[in-house]
Amino acid sequence: MGKNLALSLGIILIIVGNIIASLLDGYFFLITLSYTIMMILYSLILKDFIILDVFIVAAGYVLRAAGGALVIGVEISSWLLICTFLIALFLIMAKRRQELIIMATPGDHRQSLSGYSPLLLDQMISVVTSATVVSYAFYTLSPQTVTKFKTNNLVFTVPIVIYGIFRYLYIVYKKTEAGAPEAAVVKDRPLLFTILIWVIAVLIIIR
Repeated sequence: MGKNLALSLGIILIIVGNIIASLLDGYFFLITLSYTIMMILYSLILKDFIILDVFIVAAGYVLRAAGGALVIGVEISSWLLICTFLIALFLIMAKRRQELIIMATPGDHRQSLSGYSPLLLDQMISVVTSATVVSYAFYTLSPQTVTKFKTNNLVFTVPIVIYGIFRYLYIVYKKTEAGAPEAAVVKDRPLLFTILIWVIAVLIIIR
């Protein structure tokens, strides 16, 4: 009875949410509908496909970012969407690695997880880390960004981003707290301080 009630409530919320989205903006509705379908397929089928599972979850972050920007009428750079996708991949793969290490038998947790190995995830994390830094650097120097903020000085925040990524990698490999990224950010003072410095630097540059 509890599961049936939860399922019914979930379906109602999905329908109501998409109806509200359609009233706000037609394109926003298409994004929320796409996100809904993608997450349903992920929950039923796609979560069991290695590599594709992390791509689907990361794509969800991109759709949420694009939808949020659309509904409030803010233009979002394609480079920023790429950065969002890569950062999401980075966090998700770090979480997968943590799950793989802390559990005794991968098959008991998630079918797709049994296809991963710490070495494979390490290589994937390395690729995504490099791509994230390069993409963020391109974002800060893209004509669209420079025109929007009337400065190309955002490139000076790249070292802060690199340090933040390196600090999170330290948490992943040394402190084993990557299973909950939000907890890692709150608990790790250097990482929290880095985020604060980045926000302050951005506000000063674009003021």
